[in-house]
Amino acid sequence: MTTTTTTASLRRFPRFDFVSKFTPSSCASSRRGFSTTTSSSTAGGSCTEYALTLQQQQQQLESGSRGKSINLFSAINQALHIALDSDPRKFSIPVLYSAYVFGEDVSFGGVFRCTTGLADRFGKQRVFNTPLCEQGIVGFGIGLAAMGNRAIAEIQFADYIYPAFDQACIVNEAAKFRYRSGNQFNCGGLTIRAPYGAVGHGGHYHSQSPEAFFCHVPGIKVVIPRSPSQAKGLLLSCIRDPNPVVFFEPKWLYRLAVEEVPEQDYMLPLSEAEVIREGSDISLVGWGAQLSVMEQACVEAEKEGISCELIDLKTLLPWDKETVEASVCKTGRLLISHEAPVTGGFGAEISASIVERCFLRLEAPVARICGLDTPFPLVFEPFYMPTKNKVANIGRNQIDSELLVTDLIHQCHQHMGRNHACLEMKGGNNEMEKRGEKIRKRALS
Repeated sequence: MTTTTTTASLRRFPRFDFVSKFTPSSCASSRRGFSTTTSSSTAGGSCTEYALTLQQQQQQLESGSRGKSINLFSAINQALHIALDSDPRKFSIPVLYSAYVFGEDVSFGGVFRCTTGLADRFGKQRVFNTPLCEQGIVGFGIGLAAMGNRAIAEIQFADYIYPAFDQACIVNEAAKFRYRSGNQFNCGGLTIRAPYGAVGHGGHYHSQSPEAFFCHVPGIKVVIPRSPSQAKGLLLSCIRDPNPVVFFEPKWLYRLAVEEVPEQDYMLPLSEAEVIREGSDISLVGWGAQLSVMEQACVEAEKEGISCELIDLKTLLPWDKETVEASVCKTGRLLISHEAPVTGGFGAEISASIVERCFLRLEAPVARICGLDTPFPLVFEPFYMPTKNKVANIGRNQIDSELLVTDLIHQCHQHMGRNHACLEMKGGNNEMEKRGEKIRKRALS
């Protein structure tokens, strides 16, 4: 897969207005404040200070600071450096700090080199290896976060996160910690990083996409970036969010995705989807590495006169229904694509929600282009993956299927005249006829 990145296309850095969402009242339930600037004072601060910091960051980003071209794993590394450097905390015992990074092999730099240099700079008290025990890694992180620290746990591959999913960790502890205590306690400082998805040669146990499992768990957030600049800003937001977060990183893009990333500390809003390509004929929704595949499909469809609107969901739980709904109401069609198996994938939840909200606006059934309902194959990975050709073909079928309806309306108009029945089918105007004529011209060209 070839991934190209430019600031004007899929990988462009978005402008946003995040400050207005944070007020002292909206953050009152958070047990810990934090500062996004390096300081020798006790970590913390009011939500007003947080909002002012966000405002300063926004002004710096809008001033045109473009940064250096780096790949995705380097952007993750930058974010971790900033998180550790900007969140020191002084106790009576000076070796304790409020931000920690830990997991299998992280002090050596990790298998994907995302934690390179952290142990050398911040010491092995804050960046350290753990036993090969995912349940222990996350369980330790929950306890660390519950005591007021920021715990950044790494699961080496998302395929091995399932032991931590079990009884004592993510589902039954991290997600319920605040609820079961009536907001007296929480582990909101916990962030779980995990590389996910295909990599070209991972096979059964190093290629899975388990995001849908966690989207069924109230109390946690699930975030997946698509590019280096998104990864850095979203990861810093996850680390500083007052809720436990599972942050899946598309390992296919660790070295393939390269773009200019601002060097300074900045955050991007969670639960806010981004329309990264405007269109009028069909809406495409995806996340993570699949966005680059879908962008290629949009380019192919554009050659045939099909205008695609591409949306990056970014946060899967809680997801931005309003942005997707507005897009589908405009285009009348929706295509969802992800690497995970189609049955029970998060695309099914999006499809159901949009059908409930936009049923009368849909002009074709919602389509899903996803992985197959099989274990992830090794030799047959190219057949398993939702490729650009699969996405483009289904998108084309979504558009062309309307031709059947418009032909019926056209025949009704010719043979029966403009009677009441025809007006009901036509919606009282000739909009469908015009749309049908447009499709016929495209099919003939």
